[in-house]
Amino acid sequence: MSEGTMRRQVLLFISVLYLSSVLGQVSYSIPEEMGRGSLVGNIAQDLGLDTTRLKSGKARIFTRDSVEYVDLNKEKGVLLIKHRIDREALCGKSTPCALHFQIILENPMEFYSVTIEITDINDNPPAFETNDVQFNISESAVSGTTFVLERATDLDVGENSLKTYVLKPTNNFNLKINNQVDGSKNVEMVLHASLDREKNEHLSLVLTAVDGGEPQMSGTMQILINVLDANDNAPVFTQPVYKASINENTPLGTAVLTVHATDADDTSNGRIIYSISSKQDYSRGLFEVNKDTGVITLMGHVDYEKLRTFQINIRASDGGGLTGFCKVIVDVVDINDNKPDIHIMSTSTSIPEDAKTNTVVTMINVEDADSSENGKVQCTINDNIPFVMRSSSNSFYSLLTDSDLDRERASEYNITVTCSDEGVPSLSSSVTLTLQISDVNDNAPVFERSSYEAYIVENNTPGLSIFTVKARDADWNQNARVSYILEDSSVNGVPVSSYVSVSADSGVIHAVRSFDYEQIKDFHFRVKAQDGGSPPLSSNVSVKILIQDHNDNAPQVLYPVQTGGSLVAEMVPRSAEVGYLVTKVVAVDVDSGQNAWLSYKLQKATDRALFEVGLQNGEIRTIRQVTDKDAVKQRLTVVVEDNGQPSRSATVIVNVAVADSFPEVLSEFTDFTQDKEYNDNLTFYLVLALAVVSFLFITCLVVIISVKIYRWRQSRILYQSNLPVIPYYPPRYSDTLGTGTLPHVYNYEVCRTTDSRKSDCKFGRAGSQNVLIMDPSSTGTMQRIQSENSILDEPDSPLEQKPPNNDWRFNQGQRPGPSGPYMPYATHIRWTPKKGTRYQHRNRHCGHFLPLVADQGSFFKLLCRGGVEVGPDQKSADKGRERLKLFR
Repeated sequence: MSEGTMRRQVLLFISVLYLSSVLGQVSYSIPEEMGRGSLVGNIAQDLGLDTTRLKSGKARIFTRDSVEYVDLNKEKGVLLIKHRIDREALCGKSTPCALHFQIILENPMEFYSVTIEITDINDNPPAFETNDVQFNISESAVSGTTFVLERATDLDVGENSLKTYVLKPTNNFNLKINNQVDGSKNVEMVLHASLDREKNEHLSLVLTAVDGGEPQMSGTMQILINVLDANDNAPVFTQPVYKASINENTPLGTAVLTVHATDADDTSNGRIIYSISSKQDYSRGLFEVNKDTGVITLMGHVDYEKLRTFQINIRASDGGGLTGFCKVIVDVVDINDNKPDIHIMSTSTSIPEDAKTNTVVTMINVEDADSSENGKVQCTINDNIPFVMRSSSNSFYSLLTDSDLDRERASEYNITVTCSDEGVPSLSSSVTLTLQISDVNDNAPVFERSSYEAYIVENNTPGLSIFTVKARDADWNQNARVSYILEDSSVNGVPVSSYVSVSADSGVIHAVRSFDYEQIKDFHFRVKAQDGGSPPLSSNVSVKILIQDHNDNAPQVLYPVQTGGSLVAEMVPRSAEVGYLVTKVVAVDVDSGQNAWLSYKLQKATDRALFEVGLQNGEIRTIRQVTDKDAVKQRLTVVVEDNGQPSRSATVIVNVAVADSFPEVLSEFTDFTQDKEYNDNLTFYLVLALAVVSFLFITCLVVIISVKIYRWRQSRILYQSNLPVIPYYPPRYSDTLGTGTLPHVYNYEVCRTTDSRKSDCKFGRAGSQNVLIMDPSSTGTMQRIQSENSILDEPDSPLEQKPPNNDWRFNQGQRPGPSGPYMPYATHIRWTPKKGTRYQHRNRHCGHFLPLVADQGSFFKLLCRGGVEVGPDQKSADKGRERLKLFR
């Protein structure tokens, strides 16, 4: 074929598909058998590149084939034939037949896919496997009997392949061609005229196979027919089509299947011989049938990637020359016997940690020679890395960044690319890439904890180190240098810097002052950690300081009250039973926790066998029956102790009076308070005494002046009215601001001689509480203090005023005394024994009293020594003067 003819047969088409900014595809079509150096196409022009880019980019051809059929001329930018291409040797019967390779450029990296389709030329004639074939046909063969002939093979494809058959002569036989599903043609010779052995014992026919090429080529096979004597039964197979499947790695000698045919004739006409009548080109030499048993055996290696189905025609011949035919179809089952093949096209060795997402790191080409599921490949990378594999095109993958990189978390990545097919079992290949991450400043300091809580015991030394906050920065060098700053805030209105300070370098927090748990129990503040970057990054953390209590406060006794001027005594009747509650010591401790747990112990006692103190509640109870032999004066010393380490304590003295009446108590306790030791400040009492004396002096002076003025006014009224003076004193009456009610406090006259030990006062029944209060600062008068409600409840209460009777007149020397019913007195008695003192009644009254009878709604008025009280109004006073005339 001339070069001009080959050039006319070149079908050039270019389709440039931009999959991305660096990916294109170019296709060419050339005939086979082109000479070396023949032009394939101008690749530079077709890709839109110039020869300068091909040179600077170091353009090269990347192909997976061991033989490179095409060469790249970078000077002219064309593709040239490097080796002669035989389409039949390269692709066999497969169509289309094409070469695939890539052209790779660098700086920047680009690659282009190139496909060269190899078209067929008619360079192979049809050919039969044998030059002749022999048939033994009985003369009794009926019209329509079919004889399968061997097919011819043509290595060419398309229009250049086998097209038809021609049989000559056609006196007794016609040619029948059957098109198969796979595109092949079965050739059958059909008897249309009976054979006559007597006329022609041997027949010779010529079968010609013709292709469709230009010029047309053909091949022939001679058919020899021996006409036999009559044999009326031909072999018959049990089924017309047999099917079997084998794996592509099946060992040689393996029995594929067994065909079976029967013949009703006897002797030699019934003996069956099996043989292969025809088979495909690629099945030649791969299968063999046992002529006696019909077992078909594998005799060669089969490869699913080359041919997937084999078709074999089996012939059964009897001794009489009759034959039977069946078809055997053998399917090859693919097994996963090819691993994916990985090729690194280009890669980077380092990438900055601030690289954007979807930055291309490397490009990979992967192929698997298997097919179907066994040829499907999936590529993955190791987990927990910020990269992802994506398929950019068929068999090509790109490794890209999938998220933000962090050099502080990982400065280097060993990326393992694993490609696995979907076969069972799956086969895989892997390759490892090493990628360095360069650093940028992108991390703020991070504290070891989200918040801190520290404890410090109160009464600490100023400057004491409390604890340390620590923050770490994952950056490098100056960006990782951390400084600590105390943020401005206040605690109870005071700057936090007056409480604590923080070391800028170490983060150690010091106490600036000494803390007191009773004043402040805890406080909060924030510490900022700042790195040395530009601009600096920072973070802060909350810190809580808890002040721990120290046992620095002793218990305080609330009851009984211990004063220097009074003595408290609890009264216990002699009839008290065991467990009688005398009193309860009440104490508190301003500390907290176990430092405030109080326990009560009896340290000293006049009689330890009589009283006990509750360890937890401080209750003082009797532990035996009180007897007459027990002393009236009982002195108990109770120690109140906390549970601190070391513990602190307080002491309280409880005075107990064992008696059934107050006179007995008073007589026994007369000198009780004289033995009491006073530790009060003498200066305080002197100042207090001076203030009291001054107050009393001024009060007395005012009272005297008021009395003088009052008497002067009364004397003038009396002289003007000329009324006689009649002494009068109503029993249990006292003027209380003109309301006609009695005061709540009654004074009883107590008369004592010098050095007297016994009191001549009479006492009523004791109240509900038995407590004696001895107060040396009192005037020696026993006072009864009772609420107004309790007094009103008394049947003989002095607050229930009764009108005066006819016994209101008294003689001149008579004066009412304290002979009326006694008021119930309280159990709190203030007592001050002073030797050489005689007590007198407080109420001094006038020598002459005269009742002033007023109208209903008014009240009595008293005239005293020439003085007269004025009534509520002038009218009442005038009526009073008129009635006084009756007594003259």
